[in-house]
Amino acid sequence: MAGVLAVALLAPAPFAPEYVALGDSYASGAGAGSYVDGACRRSANAYPALRGEEFPSFKFVACSGATAKSLKSQLRALTPATTLVTITIGGNDLGFVDVLTTCTLGSDNACAKRVEKAREFARDELPARLDATYSAVRTAAPNAELVVLGYPRLFTQVDGCRTLSTTKRQDLNDAADELSGVIAEAAARAGARYVDVREAFADHGVCSREPWINALTNPTADSYHPNKAGQTAYFEALTS
Repeated sequence: MAGVLAVALLAPAPFAPEYVALGDSYASGAGAGSYVDGACRRSANAYPALRGEEFPSFKFVACSGATAKSLKSQLRALTPATTLVTITIGGNDLGFVDVLTTCTLGSDNACAKRVEKAREFARDELPARLDATYSAVRTAAPNAELVVLGYPRLFTQVDGCRTLSTTKRQDLNDAADELSGVIAEAAARAGARYVDVREAFADHGVCSREPWINALTNPTADSYHPNKAGQTAYFEALTS
């Protein structure tokens, strides 16, 4: 009996499930309202907040404006006790805000040039950044499942839409497709699960009858981000 007790005392305690949510404004929930942190635009409606309800330990550190290169401060939330990590990252590395600003204010040609510059970055430089980010997550949380969630196409192409020209909308959607491919490949290299949300949002982009993505809004920080319904769609894709 004493031997059994000694073994029990020496055995490590099992980890309680711990979830850490990393990423940018698409992960923090910018655009979805009900903000619990104004600076990072963390929303109670964000997919991590919905998923976190099921965990005894939940750390929501995703922050608007984050890039793969600037994620270091968020990684401090990870420990060997972390059992689930979700992340949406990469859009800001491509200059998401500048791309949308250029396409909103500039000509079709100016938009196309800025979008192509972002696509070149996605092909040439983003893969290494994502590899380093996912590797850092693996090192800091070696016992965790890593789930990488991508980005939707921003627009549903319909006749009569006055939000940007048809050409601009197509250029931006094509860039979203290329970004999704780059992220999916990096996730595969890291042995992570990749969640592609493009089909879920296909009939619910800007211009659709039931948009899950905000068009140009005030405040502008919520523009072209998933609304509450869009974050619910992210959550459903994550948990399906």
